[in-house]
Amino acid sequence: MQQDSEFQFEFIDTTSGLDIVLKSLRGAGALAVDLEADSMFHFQEKVCLIQIASSHHLFIVDPIPIEDLSALKPLFENRRIKKVFHGSDYDVRSLFRDFDITIHNLFDTELASRFLGFQQSGLDAMLQTFFNVKLEKKYQKKDWSMRPLPEAMITYAAKDVHHLLPLAKLLEEQLAEKNRLTWVHEECDLLSRVRPNATNVKPLFLSFKGAGRLPPKDLAVLEELLNYRKQSAHKKDLPLFKVIGNLSILTLAREKPQTKKALEACRALSTKQANMHGRQLIEAINKGLKTPSDQLPIYPRTRTPRMPESKIRLANKLKNWKDKKAADLAIDPALVLNKSQTMDIARTSPSAISDLDDIASLKSWQVQAFGEEIIRCVNKKRGSEDPRVQG
Repeated sequence: MQQDSEFQFEFIDTTSGLDIVLKSLRGAGALAVDLEADSMFHFQEKVCLIQIASSHHLFIVDPIPIEDLSALKPLFENRRIKKVFHGSDYDVRSLFRDFDITIHNLFDTELASRFLGFQQSGLDAMLQTFFNVKLEKKYQKKDWSMRPLPEAMITYAAKDVHHLLPLAKLLEEQLAEKNRLTWVHEECDLLSRVRPNATNVKPLFLSFKGAGRLPPKDLAVLEELLNYRKQSAHKKDLPLFKVIGNLSILTLAREKPQTKKALEACRALSTKQANMHGRQLIEAINKGLKTPSDQLPIYPRTRTPRMPESKIRLANKLKNWKDKKAADLAIDPALVLNKSQTMDIARTSPSAISDLDDIASLKSWQVQAFGEEIIRCVNKKRGSEDPRVQG
């Protein structure tokens, strides 16, 4: 057991220790959860700590020396136990990726904060608002895979979950007062089902920002550059950006320098990078340039049929409505309807609330909370353009 001036926590780094965690927490009604990972330091990111707290216990689990974390699965899968995260998307994906852990009964305090209209929804901002507590941020970007971990970093990790349960309680009370708790519950249920993005996507340029604007020859070069960077990063056990950044890669794909002098002239790399990777990058560029014209890659595009002017006008009408509704609720308009949902409604032009159920992108809470207003907006627009109504 380790102690801090505010609280106590127990550090777990053995399989037998997981049994203690399970026995201590399986009767809890709610658990606060947070993770620390090493995405800034290694090629394949991994979860390095799991912080779990009930109202009476706080555990810091070190998964690195523990071969099997399946003992924790019942806690996360138990629908009776609420799991409280702050900004859960990354954590949900990481727990599933590394340990095949799925989460039921999730409550995300960051998402809840946005549905209450807080402009600053980060954990530090929320804890200052509700508890006058300021989190120490100096360890956020540290290498959490280092062992042994300094005691100060472990204490920092413990503090991240220490206030989550009381914060969740306060946010739930405010959401209930505003009749928005069911909104957040549905959104959290959807969040609990997110899964990691595929890491073996081929060609690599499909997951590279900016590739869609490149012509085929540049894409061929880009693919070779990305292959080299990935191989180098894997060999050095570094994240991709620490080998060569995306902007540098994009510049090289566009400029296509084929000599050391040309490479230096395009100023895409630092002197150190040019010395370390210059020859291999030029080889990759030349390989891409030798791609036969009939084998040049083409960026795949899904063309959405152009909407009729009447549908575009309806989309604008819906946007104006959602902006006003969001202002009335004091929340981000994208929470009322995002752009994709707005366009889906405009395309289908539903005439009754029951028609909204057929729009897959809409959530049940949106239909229940805004369905009548959406249909009035659609029908009003339809009526204004009907010559029988105008006449």
